Amino acid sequence: MNRYVILGTAGHIDHGKSSLVKALTGTDPDRLKEEKERGITIDLGFADLAYPDGLKVGIVDVPGHERLIKNMLAGAGGIDIVLMVIAADEGIMPQSREHLDICNLLKVKRGLIVINKSDLVEKDWLTLIEDDIRKFVKDTFLEGAEMIAVSSKTGHNIELLKEKIHELALIVEPKSVHGIFRLPVDRIFTLKGFGTVVTGTAVAGSISLDAPVEVLPKGIKSRIRGLQSHGETLKTVYAGQRVAINLQGLSKDEIQRGDVITIPDKIKTTLVIDAELEILKDSSVDVLKSRSLVHFHTGTSELVARIIIYPVRNKTSSELSNVLNKEELKPGDRAYCQFRFKTPVAVMAGDRYIIRKFSPLLTIGGGEILDPSPLRRKKSEKLEDLEIFKEGRLKEKLSLKILHSGLNGLMQSDIEGWIRAELPEIKKEINSLVSEGGIILCEGRLLHKEIFNYFSGKVVATLSNFHKNNPLKPGMLKESLRAVFMGLDEKLFEALIAIISQVVVEKEIIRLKTFKISLSDDKKILKDKILKALEQAAFQPPTKDELAQSISLRKEEVNELFKIMASEKSLVRMNDSIYIPMTNYQKMVEGLKNFFSKKNEMTVGEFRDILGTTRKYALPFLEYLDSNKITLRVGEVRKFLLKK
Repeated sequence: MNRYVILGTAGHIDHGKSSLVKALTGTDPDRLKEEKERGITIDLGFADLAYPDGLKVGIVDVPGHERLIKNMLAGAGGIDIVLMVIAADEGIMPQSREHLDICNLLKVKRGLIVINKSDLVEKDWLTLIEDDIRKFVKDTFLEGAEMIAVSSKTGHNIELLKEKIHELALIVEPKSVHGIFRLPVDRIFTLKGFGTVVTGTAVAGSISLDAPVEVLPKGIKSRIRGLQSHGETLKTVYAGQRVAINLQGLSKDEIQRGDVITIPDKIKTTLVIDAELEILKDSSVDVLKSRSLVHFHTGTSELVARIIIYPVRNKTSSELSNVLNKEELKPGDRAYCQFRFKTPVAVMAGDRYIIRKFSPLLTIGGGEILDPSPLRRKKSEKLEDLEIFKEGRLKEKLSLKILHSGLNGLMQSDIEGWIRAELPEIKKEINSLVSEGGIILCEGRLLHKEIFNYFSGKVVATLSNFHKNNPLKPGMLKESLRAVFMGLDEKLFEALIAIISQVVVEKEIIRLKTFKISLSDDKKILKDKILKALEQAAFQPPTKDELAQSISLRKEEVNELFKIMASEKSLVRMNDSIYIPMTNYQKMVEGLKNFFSKKNEMTVGEFRDILGTTRKYALPFLEYLDSNKITLRVGEVRKFLLKK
């Protein structure tokens, strides 16, 4: 597989970024008519630089004008190498500084410094510019980077610059091709005969021709009709490539810059994220107050967000300790915060972002998204969870996120769409957590052991309390117990109940394994009275209500005693009103066996005579026998189903 790297230009307007790209590649990245007429880059431009060894460098040329920083930011997300372009005749300018700040905040790791237009100055002046630049990049990722003086006009040192780009590109850490495919859209257009095409830098994963895709945050589903990278038609594209995707069945108006093309049903959109924030040391914004509106840039998207600053209430090992009990930030401060958006965004934990002042538009700072689906947090809560999301190992982050998910837990696919990580690595860490017992896998959901222990403890306590208040009931209705855990999925509830060793489930009833119905002496006497009365009544038993009246008991007490006696099998329930003693039921069955040993069919009248009862009782008795497959009704007669 070929190696792919993304290089981005940076620098002030009119310092020759586009002309440098053209000198390197032969392609003019200024594609708009207005750009060519005015001689300035307005929007993102793209070009390719291919090397004989298979290395392909996709170049993103960004505008340098201060009013077009948002377009610059749309192209900066996915960059592996930065070419910081500074004109020899002008030196360091305001957008040189702002672009460098942005690249620092986005954690770009590698770059080259290009002093363009070297043909316009004397050698001594060039030496002074080089000294200024070294001071300018001190304490940034460009400190110690190679500095090359070139001229796009004369071609001076262009070949040397190509060599240096090649050397740097070979040591760039490749993007994750085993993550979830994501392509932040930076350009949309239509081609006659093909339809809608989107372009962007694939920041993770891989995808193939004809694969289903989802356009987020809109949630529109489509399919890949065609794929191109660096002008070549491909069947599969990978992270690190500049990619053009022909989408099936979508119009140009349905997609916009900032949308993300990804695998369907993996990444959930959000209106709230928790993040770590760093304010630029030389920020021209004196103070950033909690609840301020800001422009939030991530990937190719720009959103309006309200920032909530989390005060740090105790010092920890984290470097985020500059801010204590404050809800405003000054240049150089760092803090944890929450962003609340007006419109949804599709991001993952680990993504980088930039914020700019709402008005006037000035870059304030940036940082890392820690949790794109955070818990609601009380003001007094500590921030240990964000410490783990920032500093912890992948395994610790996954365990904590599953803990946060509560009783319904998370599917593995939910975890995969939550954090920016290799899918095999996520699977490995989850398997490790399950094998160690820290996570329980139940009904396909991942549940934290602490949550299961809470659930188990509450189930046992609830049942214990129920048994105490209802000593004559065999247990609690399953649905009544599930109602204690509002919103808990029914299948998951039943699966969790099944692994609690102290609990017994009997159809729709749940009880503690140690529970037994314990009758008081007076209830035992009443039970004996009921049994004696029913035995004496033979096959003309009083109903429950009649019996309750005859022995001066409340209906509820009689109901409980009848249920207990039925569970003990001293009574047999014919229907909701009629019960007979087990001894009488056995006599009934023996009477049937004797009758059917001589005849094959039995009428209602004959059955009534066998029992010495009336039609009023014979009919409900026969209905019970039919429903329990002892007899079978055929027209107006019964046949015997038991072996004679």
